[in-house]
Amino acid sequence: MEQRYNDHWPEYLMEAGGLCLFMVSACVFTTMLEHPGSPIRQRLGSAFLRRMIIGVGMGLTAIGLIYSPWGKQSGAHLNPSVTITFFRLGKLARADALFYVLAQFAGATAGVLASSFLLNRWISHPAVNYAVTVPGAAGTAIAFGAELLISFLLMTVILFVSNSNTLPAFTGFIAGILVATYITLESPLSGMSMNPARTLGSAALSHTWKAWWIYFTAPPIGMLAAGELYLRLRGGRGILCAKLHHQNDKRCIFHCGFRERSAPAQEANAASRPELSRVE
Repeated sequence: MEQRYNDHWPEYLMEAGGLCLFMVSACVFTTMLEHPGSPIRQRLGSAFLRRMIIGVGMGLTAIGLIYSPWGKQSGAHLNPSVTITFFRLGKLARADALFYVLAQFAGATAGVLASSFLLNRWISHPAVNYAVTVPGAAGTAIAFGAELLISFLLMTVILFVSNSNTLPAFTGFIAGILVATYITLESPLSGMSMNPARTLGSAALSHTWKAWWIYFTAPPIGMLAAGELYLRLRGGRGILCAKLHHQNDKRCIFHCGFRERSAPAQEANAASRPELSRVE
């Protein structure tokens, strides 16, 4: 029996907590690798190498959150653009989508706020600046196009992998690899956000709102475009669930196709072993 959305507050809190932890990780890695007073920064003169280390750290953080007990239950969207896309694809109820987005914005802001207490004056240094996302030297047009492209690619990969017959369990690993790759290669163009909540969390504390509109428009447009492409290629029945990891024993609050897929198999198994269905 489906739970009503007012029983879904644990999932909302898990989304908030997950993005809070993600932002703490982002602030810690950025401070360690970019603050001039950091011993690691002093030893690593290569900006590319520093970005790669940050990317690996954030990719592992994303993987850890997706496969954590919280991520397995909430679905580990951790991004309003992901939630909006799954809502468009018919996998979330309207109320769940709304509260997921609100929780994600609250969690991201809380994460940067917690980091400001943890890292004190280090995080406010211009070289760190609360891990803010701003366009690079190539300008706003390039930053917008880059955010659009990486968001489109990430959501496309998530949809094709999570709905495949053999690879769904690896969706989180592949998403984490993409996050690491984007931070390493793309971040000089846009700061690598893909996430309006992530951008807001840093901007609210740093008071840096440079070209903020890019991060509130390009990621959702890119991910929604990926969803539309998938619908045209596979159809709505090819989208099973809004979870990034579903092969677990946690409850699912979404319009879940995995239940529909598993039901015939369970019925067939019961029919082939009638003794299991007898009432003693």
